[in-house]
Amino acid sequence: MQNDFTKGSVISNIVKLAAPMIVAQIVHVLYNIVDRIYIGRMPENATLAMTGVGLTLPIISIIIAFTNLFGMGGAPLSSIARGKGDTEEAEAIMGNCFVLLIGCGIILTILGLIFKEPILMLFGASAETFPYANDYITIYLLGSIFVMIGLGMNSFINAQGFGKTGMITVLIGAITNIILDPIFIFTFDMGVRGAAIATIISQFISSVWILIFLCGKRTILKLTLRNFRLKRRRVKKIVALGFSGFVMALTNSTVQILCNASLQFYGGDLYVGIMTVINSIREVISLPVTGFTNAAQPVIGYNYGAHSYNRVRSAIKFMSIVCVAYTLLAWGILYLFPVFFIRIFNQNPELISKALPALRIYFFGFFMMSLQFSGQSTFVALGKSRHAIFFSLLRKVVIVVPLTLILPRVMGLGTTGVFLAEPVSNFIGGAACFLTMLATVWPELKE
Repeated sequence: MQNDFTKGSVISNIVKLAAPMIVAQIVHVLYNIVDRIYIGRMPENATLAMTGVGLTLPIISIIIAFTNLFGMGGAPLSSIARGKGDTEEAEAIMGNCFVLLIGCGIILTILGLIFKEPILMLFGASAETFPYANDYITIYLLGSIFVMIGLGMNSFINAQGFGKTGMITVLIGAITNIILDPIFIFTFDMGVRGAAIATIISQFISSVWILIFLCGKRTILKLTLRNFRLKRRRVKKIVALGFSGFVMALTNSTVQILCNASLQFYGGDLYVGIMTVINSIREVISLPVTGFTNAAQPVIGYNYGAHSYNRVRSAIKFMSIVCVAYTLLAWGILYLFPVFFIRIFNQNPELISKALPALRIYFFGFFMMSLQFSGQSTFVALGKSRHAIFFSLLRKVVIVVPLTLILPRVMGLGTTGVFLAEPVSNFIGGAACFLTMLATVWPELKE
């Protein structure tokens, strides 16, 4: 099986990868989403416990940022190398990424355990929510290496065209997590600690499955010891391309920190809990977009490496149209049935009533986010790391961060100003990223 993306219909190639990858993305989010759903139904202190777990999301985002640095940096490079027929280099890239993920995971675990208390307090924890946040993140950090292997190396399975195998990888872990969560949380009465233990066990099983596949006979690119030796030139290319995904995840963490701190100042624990619910909803409804754009990247990168530029243009068009159409539909559904989505995560009447206007503000013009994803994915797939990094920084650091600090002070907006920063950034950042992609990339893609 060579999975040659220069053959057959471009749309068919993307859809074949996208279907299992979207399912995999949806299932993957269940790792953390299911935790929050169960925790939100604990018989005692459910809202405080859920808020405490929400405070750990910036730390989890930092771990994912470093995973993206190597996984999202290496997988597109591997696709381009395979498109050129250089299988040896493609395998070497994968081997180097594996070593980088392991080394980085060890460092993050040590630093996280040492500095977790001041970090959580800085992120907006109160005396009531800190114990829950501390219990959850301590256990999560101890298994962060499994998280990084599971997310980072699964990118190489998908990049080779094994979308179904990548989906199975995530399904194994997610189903395990869904089964173990209620056992540890309720049966063993371990609360948030039980949720974290279930998540880490699930990630461990997923990472073992990935390594068995990448070292086995079915894979095109094999994970071997001879490719574990790091080379400066190769690592530099991996980091340069992965820096876009790293910046996106890291800036997400920064925004979450500022939002939680601002909401704690202007509204207290209840509004931090509302942001946890909104973040959870956003993760769920944005999954098809991220899954589809991730599926398009190997097809775009492979054809770019093979100099099939008309097919690259077709892939970009298809990806963009589908993403815009989906996000318009999702925005409409979310606007019509907001209470349904909020109740999935919390039943507190006060939280629901105050979350309704916040949710409608936060998701206004949601379709503009798809333009950011489409433009960003195109830059990454073609190896244009500088463009991808710039627009990652533009939307989050240049636009969202200042707005999160300024808008709550304007006309006494308070918590409303915090939620308003997101749609403003989607309109400005999404349009700038997509239009720049059309102006710079499109003219270059000529046969």
